[in-house]
Amino acid sequence: MKKYIILILLLVGILFLNYKTSNTTMKKIEVGDMVPSFSLKDQNGKLVTINNLINKPMVIYFYPKDDTPGCIKEACKFRDDFESFVSEGAIVIGISSDDVASHKKFEEKYNLPFTLLADTKNEIRRLFGVPKSIILLPGRVTYVVDENGIVQYIFNSQFNAEKHVENSLKKLNELKIEE
Repeated sequence: MKKYIILILLLVGILFLNYKTSNTTMKKIEVGDMVPSFSLKDQNGKLVTINNLINKPMVIYFYPKDDTPGCIKEACKFRDDFESFVSEGAIVIGISSDDVASHKKFEEKYNLPFTLLADTKNEIRRLFGVPKSIILLPGRVTYVVDENGIVQYIFNSQFNAEKHVENSLKKLNELKIEE
């Protein structure tokens, strides 16, 4: 009986900590907001500054972890549809807390033609206000940003990994038609 009580108290403690840390993040980025300024290293160790890319549409997607089933599915869907993003003039950027070496292995293993940024301290994830899902699992959120740096679309779904790609392409197409 004592084991069950300890287990319950431990779970309550984890839930409380998760609630406290998720509520101490900065303001959540919303449609119409300017994409926040940040710099991170890519899979080649090169520093990428988001402000230097603002003249093109961007798809910035946050994912939980390299080489995990949902993340593989999502990354490979971005890879398979990459030419469609190029024809829309868009840059694709994946961000997770994995380090540069992990991103390099992930890129090479699945022939990923886009940028992967290493947010090892989850600072950018917090800057965007990306929520956690399923207690402690990092969330999966995609942002479509126009060439002026304005967030035009946000899609948040932990389990519909491929839908992030489909919805992003659809929104980029809509933005092109509106011009």
